[in-house]
Amino acid sequence: MAESERMNQAAKPLAWDDFRLIKAIADKRALPAAAAALGVNHSTVFRRLGQIEEALGTKLFERHRSGYVATPAGEEMIQLAGRVDDDITAFSRKLAGQEIKPAGELRVATNDSLLVDLLTPLFARFLAQCPDIRLDILIGNQAANLSKRDADVAIRATDNPPETLVGRKPARIAWALYGRAADFPDAELPSRESLWERSWVSLGDQFTMLSAVRYLARHVTPERVVYKLNTVLGLAEAVEAGIGIGFLPCFIGDTRPGLRRFGEPDPDLAADLWLLTHPDMRHTPRVRLFLDFLAVELGRLKPLVEGERPIGRTAAPVGAPAESQLP
Repeated sequence: MAESERMNQAAKPLAWDDFRLIKAIADKRALPAAAAALGVNHSTVFRRLGQIEEALGTKLFERHRSGYVATPAGEEMIQLAGRVDDDITAFSRKLAGQEIKPAGELRVATNDSLLVDLLTPLFARFLAQCPDIRLDILIGNQAANLSKRDADVAIRATDNPPETLVGRKPARIAWALYGRAADFPDAELPSRESLWERSWVSLGDQFTMLSAVRYLARHVTPERVVYKLNTVLGLAEAVEAGIGIGFLPCFIGDTRPGLRRFGEPDPDLAADLWLLTHPDMRHTPRVRLFLDFLAVELGRLKPLVEGERPIGRTAAPVGAPAESQLP
């Protein structure tokens, strides 16, 4: 390449896409993974990286066995890309917060059990009342990054919501111990000692942040836990199928006639139910309307969510006296 051509190429201003590409390589440390994140093919990333490095006249990455490692020049470009990305995200949030009517798409992050056993009827009523809003539901147990607009609202069970978010706490999710009703036909509830000797179902080790999982690990020997899941969604089905007894959220267990509850909900196993959003989004009409609606609807369901019903029965009147409880 002629010296004049090289100088002209070096003088060409960098585009935002160039920064995005360099940041993706730094984040993923491999070209195929960076290409997947950017939605392009591997050869395109390889070619564009070479073009950027040639235009700048310096290497941005060294290739090691552990992956692509940024050079000092690459680190500087990556830091600048991060700042620009944050500024663009903040600008998008600011504009979204200036909506003048509740309309458009609303991205809501939650988990599968809350969606299936509690939230879907509420979402249906909300959409019927607000036909100009569309819901995009994101399911997962990992917290969505609301600062990056992965979602507009998160609905989570947690006692430690991120300090960077704001929200409301309409109820506290109660957990209790359940078994298949057909396996416990006697009016008198079994003793705690006899229950420890039964087969159990539980969430997997990746759910140790939940008090119910830690409690079970302390009191039940590992060989008694015959069935583990990585989702709350299948837990009630396992108990109802007779695989074993287990702890369930009361809003799931108390609505199933095939299950029997063995005691009052344990306050130490409960977790707060939060409706969360980013501070920049809380005054957005569609977000504010959605949070207001859910706060009211979940408030009406508070007795169910907090397990206020007689022990050993399903769908009994709220506030009736308990028959007995687990010692």
